[in-house]
Amino acid sequence: MKLSSASTLLFASFVQSTSALTVSSSSQLAQLAAMTTLSIDSGDLNVISDYAETGLITDATTNPLFVSQAGLSGDPVYASMVDEAVQFAVGQCEDQVDAVPLAIDALAVNLGEAISKIVPGYISTEVDPRLSFDTEASVERARRIIQMYAAKGVSKDRVLIKLAATWEGIMAAKILEEEGITCNLTLIFSHIQAVACAQYGARLISPFPGRILDWYKKTLDRSEPVNPEDDEGVVAVKKMYCYYKIWGHENTICMPASWRPSRGSGYELDEIRELAGVDRMTIPAPLLEKLASCEEPLPQKLNVEDAKKSGEPLIGNGRIGEKEFRYLMNMDGAGNDKVAEGIRAFIGETEKLELAITEKVQAFVKIS
Repeated sequence: MKLSSASTLLFASFVQSTSALTVSSSSQLAQLAAMTTLSIDSGDLNVISDYAETGLITDATTNPLFVSQAGLSGDPVYASMVDEAVQFAVGQCEDQVDAVPLAIDALAVNLGEAISKIVPGYISTEVDPRLSFDTEASVERARRIIQMYAAKGVSKDRVLIKLAATWEGIMAAKILEEEGITCNLTLIFSHIQAVACAQYGARLISPFPGRILDWYKKTLDRSEPVNPEDDEGVVAVKKMYCYYKIWGHENTICMPASWRPSRGSGYELDEIRELAGVDRMTIPAPLLEKLASCEEPLPQKLNVEDAKKSGEPLIGNGRIGEKEFRYLMNMDGAGNDKVAEGIRAFIGETEKLELAITEKVQAFVKIS
């Protein structure tokens, strides 16, 4: 599937429309980038381009919500991607039922390819979240996504396949990593998920400190603010980071995402600042803007030397099994509840997009 001339022109138009951002070298964004590799959490090509131009953002992450927003936006740039994806899928499939999921994957790859032209590092593309409990199907879809990227000239070394960190998702990542396909295990809310991902060789995990905090606030019926260092989401990510450094999981990157203000409104950067020094972070544009506008010193809170002194115990004798994993997940309230909630939310966005793509496929078949 080659990039169409129409898409090339539209890519040029969005690049021309971007406005250069000026970020001070003394800003907290620059300070943070000096100790943590930064990714932008967005599917907006203009926004990604703006921040990539600063030289402080190297990667970009997307999810089903971003792909759905792109597919449904009506913006000419994204409309071209949708039309190209539908045309490709219909040309490849005899059955419209098969063409729809292929078109959705093709759209995600089109968006990812565009992002790969803007950032120099990783791009993340998610496998259909409805496959989160099917290892074999997840592996097949991931391979297809990588093949589609290869056809567009994007090396698999640039792509992280996003999978939900269920047991089946972790096993899919194990297979893919052994084939040289790197994976981003997402929807991490419990320590056991993080441990299992590393033990089975995942390249990167995405824990969600903000959503962990949400769970504790709701469960404990807590309305009062909490100090950032006591924020349950921050504590969970620090524990994951320390475990990796103690037990030799240097090849698995800890990249938190999804942020909340520990102390409430006006303190939106609490969790980010408290995790400064973690391997990587993916941060949405509004929070990047806040970091860019702040000139206060940003102390590094995490580092390898201190992490190795934290004393996190070995789990599962270095290779946890399925029964123990499922038991410990069940016993972790935040992990169990938030994974299910996250998968449902991602499926909801995917199904919205599926309805729109189905209409596009049907319309294309009628006129072709």
